[in-house]
Amino acid sequence: MPNHRRTSPRYLQLARLIQERIDAGEFPAGSRLPSEPEMCAEFGVNRLTVREAVAELERAAAIEIRRGVGTFVRPPVARVSIAVDPRSQRFDMGSTHTSLPDSTAGQGMDVQETITAALPAGTATTDEEAARHLGRPVAVLSRVESVFSIGPESWGISTYWMPSALLPRELAAPGPVENLVRTLADSAGITLEYDWRAFSAIGADIGDADILGVPAGSPLLVREGVSCTPDGEPVLYVRRRIQGERARFVLNFRAPGPPLPQTPASPA
Repeated sequence: MPNHRRTSPRYLQLARLIQERIDAGEFPAGSRLPSEPEMCAEFGVNRLTVREAVAELERAAAIEIRRGVGTFVRPPVARVSIAVDPRSQRFDMGSTHTSLPDSTAGQGMDVQETITAALPAGTATTDEEAARHLGRPVAVLSRVESVFSIGPESWGISTYWMPSALLPRELAAPGPVENLVRTLADSAGITLEYDWRAFSAIGADIGDADILGVPAGSPLLVREGVSCTPDGEPVLYVRRRIQGERARFVLNFRAPGPPLPQTPASPA
């Protein structure tokens, strides 16, 4: 077995070698990896090394261990592409409708946002942070929790804070919502503009991990920010968490042009 890094533990060397074979298509998605004895014989390592290598690949989400069946290569992860048009970022139009599967396998799946809870803001650290961002007392704020899914899978969690006086009836109870931001703006008779947006990464806490069906500590991409009225009054603070391996933000700096002309194939 080649040593990619002389200082790397032997199990990491083996894990990298197996990953390289997966990337090269030698072990395609859905295929079963060789058994422990087979890998021991092929690579000249002991069972403990094989088990540690397999555990490392499982943590990296490259493989799936099915107890009593075998170890299988996981299919590529389908990503959500969230389109961000820098030319029109003055207005907050809501973002769920721009979240679309970025893979052939995901095409045709419905994007759905569902409110799971609407309640007064309390004493949680996130409630106090929202109050600071909005420049209002916690006592006058409401918090709306939602989950958005693509097909049968939950892909992200959103938490919105807004003045309770502006919370419309449509957002005050659990259920599907077509576009929460537009519903809020239309009900209040206001136009919402972006004040700021920030991006960061965190490990999933137990609550988010349970909703998303991932292990606690899994990487989540966080997009948060404040939206305000045209005169600059903060109205909405949102904190959205998306599975890190399943999302990317795409900045489109130019308008889509006409399709390029097709060049006829040259005769052989």
